[in-house]
Amino acid sequence: MEIRRALPQDVWELLHCLKMKSKYAVLLVFVISLVIIEKENNFISRVSDKLKQFPQALAEANSTELSPAPAKNGSLASLQELDAAFSQLRSHLYNITLQLAGDPGDPGPRRHVLLMATTRTGSSFVGEFFNQQGSIFYLFEPLWHVEKTVNFLPGGASAVGSALVYRDVLKQLLLCDLYILENFISPVPEGHLTPFLFRRGSSHSLCEEPVCTPSTKKVFEKYYCKNRRCGPLNITLAAEACRRKQHVALKTVRIRQLEFLQPLVEDPRLDLRIIQLVRDPRAVLASRMVAFSGKYETWKKWASEGEAPLHEEEVQRLRGNCESIRVSAELGLRRPGWLRGRYMLVRYEDVARAPLQKAREMFRFAGLPLTRQVEEWIGKNTQAPPDGNGVYSTCKNSSEQFDKWRFGMPFKLAQVVQDACGPAMQLFGYKLAGSPAALANRSFSLLEEAQPAWVT
Repeated sequence: MEIRRALPQDVWELLHCLKMKSKYAVLLVFVISLVIIEKENNFISRVSDKLKQFPQALAEANSTELSPAPAKNGSLASLQELDAAFSQLRSHLYNITLQLAGDPGDPGPRRHVLLMATTRTGSSFVGEFFNQQGSIFYLFEPLWHVEKTVNFLPGGASAVGSALVYRDVLKQLLLCDLYILENFISPVPEGHLTPFLFRRGSSHSLCEEPVCTPSTKKVFEKYYCKNRRCGPLNITLAAEACRRKQHVALKTVRIRQLEFLQPLVEDPRLDLRIIQLVRDPRAVLASRMVAFSGKYETWKKWASEGEAPLHEEEVQRLRGNCESIRVSAELGLRRPGWLRGRYMLVRYEDVARAPLQKAREMFRFAGLPLTRQVEEWIGKNTQAPPDGNGVYSTCKNSSEQFDKWRFGMPFKLAQVVQDACGPAMQLFGYKLAGSPAALANRSFSLLEEAQPAWVT
């Protein structure tokens, strides 16, 4: 008490303040220590979990691509080499099993295949490989109806908005929910019946029993089956047929952004394999100028007569298309974790030169057996006479057709495509023609060898 009386009031208040601050300082140090200890415990826990998961993660990685073992740890290197050898053996045994599988009653796990392409890349031809396989429920361009709807919305739809709609519809179709299409078919189906499903005849599954119901008189069918008369499509029967089939395959030219498909790949209900089909953009343009003549009048006049100028927006549109294809392919070839083992890049030119070989590679990638029906269809439809090839035909002499465009395309038109699509052409192994003579010279190949890394 005497000391307190001896000290001035302000000094006493200062001491009291310091005493309180010291208490808070001790408390703060204690809290910080707890946080540090907790973080260290979490770190140790994560490391422990990683070590526990390491053999499984290593096996998963080696099942799709082999990486060199670290040289610093001999035992770890031996473990990796042993695991890699086991994975290779397992893969070889699985492929042999697929090739020998002939029992339709035991077709293996359910697979989902998406053939992703753009118009005039040969996707209809390649899609037929899967259409001919009897255990596959195949749909030809089901997003056609979706595109028509989103394009006519007030104000239109952005590319991102359209891609999201396409993705969600694809997911439902792969799960055999065909009713989703009723939201886009016009006129709206009544009682789940419609005669207006786009190119129904291009899907065997929609033209065979029990989906093929007796035809109805006085019912106009815009899209009908080719080889037999069927009544309006019963979507309920089609959905049931989809669920009965062992596998599902879809072909579409209306989604190009591979990154949007990640939720489908990661969906535990799906076992999705994506095949991206590309073609020389010079050949694509030449084919589109024939198939979609009205949309390419400016290109044709400029190329043949020079009457109309080639508008910059048309060149930009071409460049944008090539870039979207290139970006998606580069994403697939980078092998992100979510896509590893589920992406394959295929050039149409390679399919045209060796259709049966490429069909086997695609079916092996998809985990599907290649049946005799598919082999026979390929043999019959790749040796067609020259006068039997229509614009939309899937029956062609493929080895003579894939570079036929070279001999009718003006060189200045090829130059425009090469300038706009150079990066994509380089990625896919399409050589540039430096002169009119090089473009029309049959002995000069415009195609580099395919890269093994295109199968991931």
